[in-house]
Amino acid sequence: MIDETFLTTEEVLEYLQVNLRTVYRLIKAGKIPAVRVGRQWRFRKRDIDAWLDSQRPRGGGARPAPAPPPARPAGTTTRPRVLVVDDEASIRDLLSKTLALAEYDVDVAPDGRSALERMRLYPYDLLIADLKMPGMDGLTVIREAKRYKADLPVIIITGFSTESSAIEAVNIGVAGYLTKPFRVPQVLAAAAKALGE
Repeated sequence: MIDETFLTTEEVLEYLQVNLRTVYRLIKAGKIPAVRVGRQWRFRKRDIDAWLDSQRPRGGGARPAPAPPPARPAGTTTRPRVLVVDDEASIRDLLSKTLALAEYDVDVAPDGRSALERMRLYPYDLLIADLKMPGMDGLTVIREAKRYKADLPVIIITGFSTESSAIEAVNIGVAGYLTKPFRVPQVLAAAAKALGE
């Protein structure tokens, strides 16, 4: 028998651990099917589970990074623009897909130098940076990024959380802290919170 469990909007918010605006973005983008019943939305639990499964990174070879979106002219879109910086292709891919599905414009960079070059060329609304990267580490990237835009919200991702790095991150104004491995709902909730949504 097919599982036809339906969830209310409130149950989906609880299940995905995201805010209402993120759920509406996912509905609008056609990522999670929803049925309107009166003034309420209803969601098939199996549709939500299928979407979550599609967001998990797959094993195997590295996939080519997607081409960056074109520069947006000032004032033409209200979609937040996010820069993801991580030396692991699988993490960049997961974050890029997850945020794009939630209606964010996403650019990726494999290292600190290319991230700072992008920040010099384009305005970003949110920076998501790995702490441990070869060459320029995440804290250095964040400090330099704050020179371009002092109030830029930042989320740190790391597999090696230490008390000293957490304290330093707080001191330079980091809005969120994700520890690997993280789940899709955690990423969406952290992004929404950092952007004040």
